[in-house]
Amino acid sequence: MFFFPLSYYDSTLLFAPPTHTNTSMASRSPRLLSLTRRAFSSSSSQPHRVSLVQGASRGIGLEFVKQLLEKNDKGHVVATCRNPNESTGLNDLKDRFSDRLQILPLDLTVESSIQASALSIKEKYGHLNLLVNASGILSIPEVLQPETTLNKLEKSSLMLAYEVNAVGPILVIKHMWPLLKVGGGIGTERSPAVVASLSARVASIGDNRLGGWHSYRSSKTALLTVSKTVSLEFARKKDPIVCILLHPGTVDTDLSKPFQRNVPKEKLFSKEFSVQKLLHVINNVKSHDNGKFFAWDGQEIPW
Repeated sequence: MFFFPLSYYDSTLLFAPPTHTNTSMASRSPRLLSLTRRAFSSSSSQPHRVSLVQGASRGIGLEFVKQLLEKNDKGHVVATCRNPNESTGLNDLKDRFSDRLQILPLDLTVESSIQASALSIKEKYGHLNLLVNASGILSIPEVLQPETTLNKLEKSSLMLAYEVNAVGPILVIKHMWPLLKVGGGIGTERSPAVVASLSARVASIGDNRLGGWHSYRSSKTALLTVSKTVSLEFARKKDPIVCILLHPGTVDTDLSKPFQRNVPKEKLFSKEFSVQKLLHVINNVKSHDNGKFFAWDGQEIPW
């Protein structure tokens, strides 16, 4: 999980006609030859499935990376986080899956880093089949705490929660959109492409019975709203992408640890269990699920 922030694929190959009719492929530029091979290869073989997990340094995000690699021995995974060198878990997975795991730096609060990641993925793979937005921020000691009363609400807390929980993820979708359009149209195992953003049941306006937690709750509600709006644009433009939101349940991670005291044992899930269930939801969504909000068990949550 992402905790404390520091701070189209639509390429066209243009071939100039040769000046001599006997010009060979070898005499063409290396760049042109490379592009030609890539175009021929992509048209004559089945591309591998590529998944991106944003917010992959630990917690649910890291577990998504692990299970995606273990469950599909031909699939490729791109894992992003703010400081890859500091994620022991990701680097351990890199040792095990060196040919199928790419780790990229991405800071949700710096849009240029999101753009750079999209460019790297485009250059290496050319498409995406799955995007998982796994980042989330709930509390930071002496910086951000869930507000039990309106009197404790501060502008800085709201802005930080919105930046990480809503603004960053929607910018990731924006910059990965062209790659997802390609990934959803190349006949892969699961078509269309899927965008799955982790929200929380507390983000539901219809399910809000307790109040409180203003910054976290409202920022995750904002994520619901922008994701729903994006899903409508995908549908209107007939893009082969399904955009959904997911509630993972209360999972035993660093994010939830300070707030587990009153959670019944049977309702506190392991990362392994939650991600297994969420991947089942992701792998079974259909085009008519575009814009929906699902719990870990596949039940639809009211907005």
